Amino acid sequence: MKKKVKRTYIGGQAVIQGVMMRGKSAMATVVRDDKGELHTEAVRVKPPEKRRRIARLPFIRGVVNFAVSLVSGMSSLMRSAEAAFSEEEGEEKSKGSKWVEDHLKVSLGDILTAISLVAGVVIALALFVYLPLVLTDLLASHFPVLARGEMYGLWYHLIEGGFRLAVFVLYILFTLLFPSLRETYMCHGAEHKTINCHEYGMPLTVKNVRKCSRLHDRCGTTFLFLVLIISILVFALVGVPLDMLFRYANITGILEKLLSVLARLLLLPVVAGISYEILKLLSYTDSPLVLPFKAPGYLLQMLTTREPTDGMIECAILAFKKVQKMDADPAIPEQLFATETKLSKLSAYMKKNFSEHGIDGSDAEWILSLTLGIPRSALVSERIVSRAECKRILELYTERLTGRPLWYIFGDTEFYGYTFKVDERVLIPRPETELLVREAVSALKEGDSMLDLCTGSGAVAVSVACEAAKDKSVTVIGADISEEALELARENARINKANVSFVHSDLFGSVRGRYNVITANPPYVVSREIARLPKDVKNFEPHIALDGGEDGLDFYRRIAKEVSRYMVRGGLLILECGEDQARDIVKIFQTETRCDFAMVVKDLAGVERVVKIGF
Repeated sequence: MKKKVKRTYIGGQAVIQGVMMRGKSAMATVVRDDKGELHTEAVRVKPPEKRRRIARLPFIRGVVNFAVSLVSGMSSLMRSAEAAFSEEEGEEKSKGSKWVEDHLKVSLGDILTAISLVAGVVIALALFVYLPLVLTDLLASHFPVLARGEMYGLWYHLIEGGFRLAVFVLYILFTLLFPSLRETYMCHGAEHKTINCHEYGMPLTVKNVRKCSRLHDRCGTTFLFLVLIISILVFALVGVPLDMLFRYANITGILEKLLSVLARLLLLPVVAGISYEILKLLSYTDSPLVLPFKAPGYLLQMLTTREPTDGMIECAILAFKKVQKMDADPAIPEQLFATETKLSKLSAYMKKNFSEHGIDGSDAEWILSLTLGIPRSALVSERIVSRAECKRILELYTERLTGRPLWYIFGDTEFYGYTFKVDERVLIPRPETELLVREAVSALKEGDSMLDLCTGSGAVAVSVACEAAKDKSVTVIGADISEEALELARENARINKANVSFVHSDLFGSVRGRYNVITANPPYVVSREIARLPKDVKNFEPHIALDGGEDGLDFYRRIAKEVSRYMVRGGLLILECGEDQARDIVKIFQTETRCDFAMVVKDLAGVERVVKIGF
């Protein structure tokens, strides 16, 4: 056996067609479905150091870890089963499944999972607690000296423990008859080999992992063996005085057995706590002196682990590395399997993670609404999200977590009742800019012409052209310094059937003629403030459309110097501006131009958003 050069706190377990790994603050499960595709689920867990002090004390920590491992292990097992079996495209659900979803608002899979959990607990109690008692009573009926409460009653409990151990081994041997469980044992082998490879100090590759042992000191099988051995001693020590109490109180028959089962359940935390400390102690060393104590666990692991396939090893490596990364970086988001789930559960999960990453929860509602084809108001009604729907929703959710703006992800957005394509070439039209459109539409008269500077996506120019065309004939031209932005603006004009011409121009540089109305939503963010903008703005939207210079007013000054040459007598200049900029812009135009008037218009939030300059 290779010498271990480091120890890891990461542990794991085999799941359906994959492997789960658990670290200090994260748990990752990787599954290969029946089509050969890999699926990953990674969730945050409470680190041991953040548990209450009492939960970290020796023996008590074993009980806590046992309970946590049991719950998370069962959850991972059930989740892996949902992810492992792919859904056929266009596959129709059964009438029963549809009825359950429509009337009970849960999936049939959730009901079957709950039934499986209850059945599993009942079978476990019957096999490992009740059956050994029955077998021991049967033996004691032939050898009265072994009866409970008699002189040699201690032997009753030791023999009962022996039966429990035998049932456990026979149960493992029985599971080997089933191909699906043998496959799970292969995944168990992949988990052990991967952890051993890391502890041997070797790079985690399929080739290196394959060379490693499939036995490990911290295996759950070894832990269960220790639980069985310790339970024999603990149950015997407690059982003898308890039997005497039963005899004194004349408690016999079924009631005696039920109370005995209850007593063993109550003692299970004590057994788990002691077993955990022993397992932890044994895992600290590879000394040959402790090998006799490890050997029984290793022998059982020879049954519960098998040599894995390369695909299973790949699952284990990916799960291990995912946990390592999440433990090292708390900012890495969680990741879910795309499975059938409740709408409310999916919505709550997305909003929670968006909030942790500084993203507005309304983005989760938009993703759900647009993907499911329902209004946001309908999201309060519970329904089941299909696997295919969930997959698409999680793809959008994951991309949004990168910081990429929602409407870049969808590729279009709504502005003034019209649809506009948007991507990283242009700013995303904001609702407050609709005030600029309203003012322009109300100012235009029959036969007028309008120039929209810094047109970007063409949102203002196209919206004005479409609105004005309802009752008047006007000419609209959009200008922008970015040819890439103009390509998108022309496409938006075609989509909305708007009669707009576009010109490549740095403000008025290539513009010809005079106009009745000139609009502009120029860059107005103060240069030093760009670094403090939300991540989705500063990292994705074009800075050329944001940076307004040292005080944010550079473009307004440039417009003021030239606008008079392009404005007809009686014309109107309409400018959008940032918060607290309107009064400074008015002063610029009153100083630089011979304007007739200047006025400020507030938006619905009461912010001075638009400046109107009359010539």
